[in-house]
Amino acid sequence: MGNNVTDQQLVERVQRGDKKAFDLLVLKYQSRIVNLVSRFVRNPSDALDVTQEAFIKAYRAMPNFRGESAFYTWMYRIAVNTAKNFLAVQSRRPMEAEQDIEDFEQIGGENALKEYATPEHMLLRDEIQETVIKAIDGLPDDLRVAITLREVEGLSYEDIAVAMDCPIGTVRSRIFRAREAIDKLLKPLLDR
Repeated sequence: MGNNVTDQQLVERVQRGDKKAFDLLVLKYQSRIVNLVSRFVRNPSDALDVTQEAFIKAYRAMPNFRGESAFYTWMYRIAVNTAKNFLAVQSRRPMEAEQDIEDFEQIGGENALKEYATPEHMLLRDEIQETVIKAIDGLPDDLRVAITLREVEGLSYEDIAVAMDCPIGTVRSRIFRAREAIDKLLKPLLDR
């Protein structure tokens, strides 16, 4: 592939039925998408599966891609949504108790669980949660709304900009400032 072929040209070729053009897009972005998905899905094997599923979804949706955003931005959204859907399904799936207990015992998970179930850890967890809630409640309205829409509701920056009727740069700034304020209050707890 020549370096002068743009994503948009590849997308147009895919939309005309050229499957090899999609392969080129996959090759170009697969490692970035795997890294992105890995932020949500911790198991490397599952992250690869979710990445593959995201590319399959993108391929199937390609006829509807209108180029209003860059291909990578569009692919990013598909990958994040696919990862979130995967996690939602996993959280609803009943655990295979016997196998999980055996695995847990084999890796010494019993001791790890005891470490995190100590009164000190539980107290610290509660303090962190309380500090985050206080920090968010203490923010100016514009920052509180922006961080809540992003972190609690999971909205994209674009959707937040529409909801708050302001430019996306303003949204980014508000979220950054909100995170800074929260981090400032959390730092003493986390430094312990």
